[in-house]
Amino acid sequence: MESSVHAQSGGAVGDGIPTPAWARVVTLFPPSDRILSTILTRQAERYGDRVLLVAGETRWTFAQAAAIAAASAQALVDAGIKPGDRVALMCSNRPEFLQVYLGCAWLGAIAVPINTALRGFQLSHIFRNSRPALLVVEAQFAGAIDSVEAGVELPPRTWIIGAADEAFDARLSAVPLPAFGASAPAGAVRPGDTVAILYTSGTTGPAKGVCCPQAQLFWWGIYSARALGIREGDVLFTTLPLFHTNALNAFYQALLNGCTYVLEPKFSASGFWTAAQRHKATVGYLLGAMASMLLAQPETTNDKTHRLRVALGGGVPPQIHAPFLQRFGVPLVDGYGSTETNFVFAGTIPSDRPGTMGYLADGIEARIVDENDSALPDGEAGELVLRASEPFAFATGYFGMPEKTVEAWRNLWFHSGDRVVRDADGHYRFIDRMKDSIRRRGENVSSWEVEQTIQSHPAVAACAIYPLPSELGEDEVAAAILLEPGRSLEPVDIVRHCEGHIAYFAIPRYVRILSQLPLTENGKIKKGVLRDEGVTADTWDREAAGVKLRR
Repeated sequence: MESSVHAQSGGAVGDGIPTPAWARVVTLFPPSDRILSTILTRQAERYGDRVLLVAGETRWTFAQAAAIAAASAQALVDAGIKPGDRVALMCSNRPEFLQVYLGCAWLGAIAVPINTALRGFQLSHIFRNSRPALLVVEAQFAGAIDSVEAGVELPPRTWIIGAADEAFDARLSAVPLPAFGASAPAGAVRPGDTVAILYTSGTTGPAKGVCCPQAQLFWWGIYSARALGIREGDVLFTTLPLFHTNALNAFYQALLNGCTYVLEPKFSASGFWTAAQRHKATVGYLLGAMASMLLAQPETTNDKTHRLRVALGGGVPPQIHAPFLQRFGVPLVDGYGSTETNFVFAGTIPSDRPGTMGYLADGIEARIVDENDSALPDGEAGELVLRASEPFAFATGYFGMPEKTVEAWRNLWFHSGDRVVRDADGHYRFIDRMKDSIRRRGENVSSWEVEQTIQSHPAVAACAIYPLPSELGEDEVAAAILLEPGRSLEPVDIVRHCEGHIAYFAIPRYVRILSQLPLTENGKIKKGVLRDEGVTADTWDREAAGVKLRR
């Protein structure tokens, strides 16, 4: 954030507060020390028996977290894992996820978190692209491996978390997650070494594995703490999944700033405030539709008996901010970031202009450019491009996709694919996506992947996937379908065809079966026309029809 805005967003949460923890951390960890093993070791020395993690009945102190990382790293070494090897991780919000992640980071191996909803084509691509040496999978998701396409090489070793209720894929060589034993010395890891490959939806192709260096996650913790006004001793409360950047980022916020990180299994609109009150949470994390869902709940005595001081509110509709603050007493912080970059924009607390991206963070450069990468003046919409002044504060590229890396980072700027306007007062406003992607309930949906799945149905000649507005904010997935001559199907057949092949959140809510699709002169489908037509009389609505997804 710019200096004047930085002071406002950092100090508006409370008056007379001391120098924030994040400002001290930047000094305490010079560039060469921004690796997780060094951070864990020093914070263990500084905070010792202070509680770092609360997950169900599990409690880790700062000292225990460092010891767990070293022991987990040794278990990986004993399994033959070397620095640079990939470790696929398919697990819900459990401490074992962090145990394996910390072990990888300590050793210098690379964690590959996998969205637990992925199936079929999407899951197959991740195994094919990342080529992991080890799969760590929670027992309840082991059955998902059955959906991996024949011919895709699975990891030679598998660790299972939890008790298994059913037999595993015969291709898996599975053993239980090892118990703690000896401790491994920290690996010779550098700030620019990849600590995680996080997959983000493709637009004209399959998902891209974003190579996130050790120092990028350090800066996620710093930039986010600054935006949220986090103080030492805060209790950070998240229900978001660990396989996404946000929840992993919140762990770094807690670790770096001397806070407690509370990890709930999943979001519950009816139970959110009760849980926040139980944990004495002071900072929360809400994305997109979550704030709307909380407002839709009946008013209770828990609405203002909690200690939540501020909450991240990325993607929350602007009209939600004021009623949310009035009812719950919690300001929502606008912001913008991506897996490839960082928490690069943030609003004030409370937001001085709800629904905007906010102001640019210190240490980040941004431009709005035209199709030739030439800078545009304030007030004119163009593509947002970004770069960081701090070393390795952004991702280093896409794993195994050099052409996509060069395309995205061309001319020494990361090209976001988002159309944005910068106002004269320094506010940035998101206009729309230039990429062919959809955002639903905090999940990025690749229209290309959904189209590939639907077009594999023998009755489908062509289809187009496009977003329609959701009443909860963000998008719903819509499909326009052209049938093969002489073939017929019902919209629900499309839903059933998608189940088990793509993630549940990517399955279309809306289906239109058309006699022809709108085309450009060169034969491309005019998705803009379909978007503009919206929900028409011939649009089938899965939710209105009462069709439940089979997960």
